[in-house]
Amino acid sequence: MGTTVFERRVPSASVISHSLEQTRSGAFWIDDLPASLRPDRPPLRGTVAADLVVVGAGYTGLWTALLAKTRDPERRVVVVEANRTGWAASGRNGGFCESSLTHGHENGVNRWPDEMPQLDRLGRANLDAIEASEAEYGMDFQFERTGQLAPAVEPHEVAWLEEWAAEGDPDVVFLDQEAAQRAVASPTYLAAVWEKATCGLVHPARLAAELARVAEERGVEIFERSRVRALDTSGTGVSVVTEHGRVEAAQAVLATNVFPSLLRRNRLMTVPVYDYALMTEPLTAAQLASIGWHDRQGIGDMANQFHYYRLSQDGRILFGGYDALYHYGRRVDPGYEHRPDVWAKLASHFFTTFPQLEGLRFSHQWAGAIDTSTQFTAFFGTARAGRVAYAAGFTGLGVGSTRFAADVMLDLLAGRSTERTQLEMVRRRPLPFPPEPAAAIGITATRWSLDRADHNQGRRNLLLKTLDRLGLGFDS
Repeated sequence: MGTTVFERRVPSASVISHSLEQTRSGAFWIDDLPASLRPDRPPLRGTVAADLVVVGAGYTGLWTALLAKTRDPERRVVVVEANRTGWAASGRNGGFCESSLTHGHENGVNRWPDEMPQLDRLGRANLDAIEASEAEYGMDFQFERTGQLAPAVEPHEVAWLEEWAAEGDPDVVFLDQEAAQRAVASPTYLAAVWEKATCGLVHPARLAAELARVAEERGVEIFERSRVRALDTSGTGVSVVTEHGRVEAAQAVLATNVFPSLLRRNRLMTVPVYDYALMTEPLTAAQLASIGWHDRQGIGDMANQFHYYRLSQDGRILFGGYDALYHYGRRVDPGYEHRPDVWAKLASHFFTTFPQLEGLRFSHQWAGAIDTSTQFTAFFGTARAGRVAYAAGFTGLGVGSTRFAADVMLDLLAGRSTERTQLEMVRRRPLPFPPEPAAAIGITATRWSLDRADHNQGRRNLLLKTLDRLGLGFDS
């Protein structure tokens, strides 16, 4: 059947202001953690010996610590965190746990076409392992294998979905306009694809907290509020130096992601991009019935400047995305998180998507920095004579792929040639971002071009076409 383009109803200013009147600034997921899952861990004081020291207690560092102990229960593993466990991206993301290791199939095909069957298989196995880890380790991070819905909200996007579904994957189902709106009742939907098997939803902060808990149960030591000041490899091992202590270890993993790398060679490899989100109050039974959404899929639309949204287990809707903001100088600054204008824009887009929910309030508003790389997905490597491993640049898709990255880094430190370490995606580093002011000028021009493409039948201008040919980009 053909598609009917509905006139978008812009919500009134009073609807938006009412929805944000009682909104708390802070990540819902972290507020939702029980106290038992957020113990106050001590800072590092004095000298501690270890076989492996991990810098950073987000997903990347915590998966690395846990898998290191799983591989060798006798290994002494220490994690050092500058703030609190899971406080940054790992505690405030959307909770979309995807199988893709390449930031989507198209990005992977454009960069590593020969490896895509292998990368798809490894990604599915990684997602299966995350799902199985709840039972394996006795964790509860509210994993739901819902799949992901990709709706078309502009006419030109419908053809993209039809081409995608025609590739023949049995887990990719095309929904015409009527079927899409039966799945989730939004008048903005012109069609959709439901990827049924490649995405799960998690409670982000619970995932980080549970990884920390089970790692500690296996003997991992985690020190919080212990910012690393120096990485010393002048001896035979690695010394990680904090303000009040140090860890003397044989090997180290750097899992600092969006924060400035302790390795100078990696300082230009990522830029911090700020993403913003809202969380509603729990919907009533009548409100839930008005939108359908019985299969609880995660949703991400097809635009370059896209929205992502999902249901929580207590019947709230998280709604985020669209604006991905870069600030001159690559700084990560809590001051950048406070953007009432962005939250008002998100609220407007929310009620355009679900006009039947006008009157609903948002309970939480927050933001966080994403570590974006020029290839839109993680890069890997070792330094200091193979004693230090690193991974960064997950570009908003780290909930699932950080576990894969942990295995890659452990393989690299062990000097093992494995299927993972032989991947071109692992062996080759992407191009860095340029220094300032070129970075800010280029990113601003790219964001403007992406927005223009979204409102011009998807047509990419000369800048975007040039970046595509060079394998460069900017994304969240």
